[in-house]
Amino acid sequence: MTAVAVVGAGLMGANHARVLRRLPEAELTLVVDPDGPRGRALAESVGARYCAEPAAVAGLAEAAVLAVPSERHAEIGVPLLEAGVDLLVEKPIATTVEDADALIEAAREHHRVLMTGHVERFNPAVLQLDGLVHDPLHVELTRMGPFSPRVTADVVLDLMIHDLELALALAGSDVERVEGMGRRERTDSLDLATALLRFRNGVTASVTASRIGQTKIRRIELTQRTNFVVLDLVRQDLTIHRVDHNEFLAEGGVRYRQSGLVEIPFLEHRGEPLALELEHFLDCVMHRRSPRVTGLQGRRALEVALAVRRSAGSPYR
Repeated sequence: MTAVAVVGAGLMGANHARVLRRLPEAELTLVVDPDGPRGRALAESVGARYCAEPAAVAGLAEAAVLAVPSERHAEIGVPLLEAGVDLLVEKPIATTVEDADALIEAAREHHRVLMTGHVERFNPAVLQLDGLVHDPLHVELTRMGPFSPRVTADVVLDLMIHDLELALALAGSDVERVEGMGRRERTDSLDLATALLRFRNGVTASVTASRIGQTKIRRIELTQRTNFVVLDLVRQDLTIHRVDHNEFLAEGGVRYRQSGLVEIPFLEHRGEPLALELEHFLDCVMHRRSPRVTGLQGRRALEVALAVRRSAGSPYR
């Protein structure tokens, strides 16, 4: 059993605490938050101690989940890594590449596990892709939902970065070209953005994120040479489409027939993505393994997200 602290008692911190409390491989020992009433309330609800200062983590936990505002990830995370604490950092890993590098270097120097919390990598439908991605050509990722006033980051760092990291993983290559467009509708930052990506290996991607929609959509469409794969991340299902071409002789000469084949694989992994993510993190801590989404992979996703922002320029209304 691993002693774990949750740093940050906001919405995501509360979700992590809820899940950690019921994982048999975790002992939730501490909740940290500068807001006393909020932090104490969460700590009491999960049977953990409360402290206002992150420095207390090193004495009470072997690992920690960092769920504070992204701009504070390096400020709080680097000292924890230096103190010997393994770290799961909520996405994005940071808001600047320099901060991401500071976290990565601290983890390397002190031999700590540093995992970036891109939870969609643990969606059961996405996990199923591990054995299905062969010779991809193009990927289209769509993420839409209604506006939430609690979110302060723009739509690129709040929503699109999930799919930028997925696109990097599916393409298996670095990005060589980024083009972005965006709109402001509900806030002074990007509320809707579209990015076109070209990877060094020739794979292309189209990524759209919006927080001004009227329904929740989380969809991936993967075009490969031999099939077309569709994932619905909300319903957690996956469908593979194949086409079979046939020519045959009839009285009028050669005829052509096309038939479609649809496969719906059984999903081996089931469960809440956040629980699967935390189980994986704890396994990496216990067995000193490299996580599915490393700090370096989180940095790559951040770099692409910042490039989309720059390309989008001044968003219009």
